[in-house]
Amino acid sequence: MHVTIVEPGATPTGFGASLATATPMPEYEDTPAGQVRRMLAAGEFPLPNDPVKVVEQVLAMVEEGRTPLRLPLGSDTFEDVRASLVARLEEHDAHREIAYAATR
Repeated sequence: MHVTIVEPGATPTGFGASLATATPMPEYEDTPAGQVRRMLAAGEFPLPNDPVKVVEQVLAMVEEGRTPLRLPLGSDTFEDVRASLVARLEEHDAHREIAYAATR
């Protein structure tokens, strides 16, 4: 069995239209969360990825037999995942001396 986690990034699929949402809390109105909620409601939140292209890329990967564990789709997702991995590697490398000091 092989699993691929598809990370499509910000893609306008219409999925959110069917979600039941809670009444916005005034405590969050002047926070980044409130800003994002308002932008989403107004259709102003940037959704740069094309849902048709996302599906085409997933199908192409499956047909070619190149199915990685994680498949970031969209430039926004690729850069976000890359930045996260670089940060993890930097943290990991910062402990090299301590790690090697535990070797006989």
